[in-house]
Amino acid sequence: MVKSLSILGCTGSIGRQSIAVAEHLGLPVAALTANRQIDRLEEQARRLHPKFVAVYDEQAAKDFKIKIGDTDIRVGAGIEGLIEAATLPEADCVVTAVSGAVGLKPTLAAIDERKRIALANKETLVCAGSLVMARAKEKGAEIVPVDSEHSAIFQCLMGRKSGELRRILLTGSGGPFRGRARAELEDITPEQAVRHPNWHMGAKISVDSATMMNKGLEFIEAMHLFGVTPDDIQVVVHPQSVIHSMVELCDGTVIAQLGVPDMGLPIQLAMTYPERCPSMFERLDFFKLGALTFEEPDLEKTPCLALAMEAARTGGTMACVMSAANEVAVHLFLAHRLGYNRIYDAAKAAVEAVGVVQDPDLDTILAADEAARRYVREHYGQ
Repeated sequence: MVKSLSILGCTGSIGRQSIAVAEHLGLPVAALTANRQIDRLEEQARRLHPKFVAVYDEQAAKDFKIKIGDTDIRVGAGIEGLIEAATLPEADCVVTAVSGAVGLKPTLAAIDERKRIALANKETLVCAGSLVMARAKEKGAEIVPVDSEHSAIFQCLMGRKSGELRRILLTGSGGPFRGRARAELEDITPEQAVRHPNWHMGAKISVDSATMMNKGLEFIEAMHLFGVTPDDIQVVVHPQSVIHSMVELCDGTVIAQLGVPDMGLPIQLAMTYPERCPSMFERLDFFKLGALTFEEPDLEKTPCLALAMEAARTGGTMACVMSAANEVAVHLFLAHRLGYNRIYDAAKAAVEAVGVVQDPDLDTILAADEAARRYVREHYGQ
């Protein structure tokens, strides 16, 4: 088990659950970071007494510093603050629960310090998977996935020898609009899209689950995390969200990881691995489950998933551009400024407009991310 944590993105859904798990396990929190939610951050900081808190938004950082002026907590700001939180000597594990490419530099900095990365930030691997995994191997840093699907695959592969894996079976619920044609989704509202049938998540990831872009991002992540090709991954729609993913081994054996749909379980494993500890979460009751069903994804009805799978095969900066464009488009949708079906249109158009650079370095990746965001804001944000 790790000894102390830095939690990047502590006010979001994963960040809050990470704090709850840390308190359950009795793990101290050495650093916290947030973007703008300083009221919630203040409550967390006063309860957890971290040594350092970083607020990404510069003005919010100034306001937060005034709020906790009666404490001895140091306060940082901007990307420099996030990097300091990620590299704080007192913490040996960094939970990366920030959203967007902003998590990339802090994650790489933590890897350079050989921290354990409890990885919940999708963009880290979607945008720069080859770079990040190579750096982790070079530095000897552990990356333990927090996404329920990747945690499931990670667990299924524990103790397996290299070469035993035949393919990854990546499961997904299909979201609240499973099976509905794209033409039927034209008038979907944000309120409808965030009502996931099984999971309680933040608004952005809930919309991504509805469009199945989330499954596409996970497809790309799995490719990098487990060193496989796109042809080694099969997406399986599993509406009950009980089997979190599976692996098929070379002899035909299939190993699955099952559990209740609660992100606290993979979060806890990332903190305790290779040990397991009693958790505070509901147990799976097989007698209440009923049937477990499986479907092949319909890529015509889920073009976001199809686009992400294309990005996985194309490589270079395509996944980065797609992910950044999608993020901006989803926020416009949540603000009632963009139609639901236009999320895919914006991501696809950004890929075509920005283009793809193969074998990019970090600066090229970050430039592609910003170009995609700017394109969607300018062409779809009116």
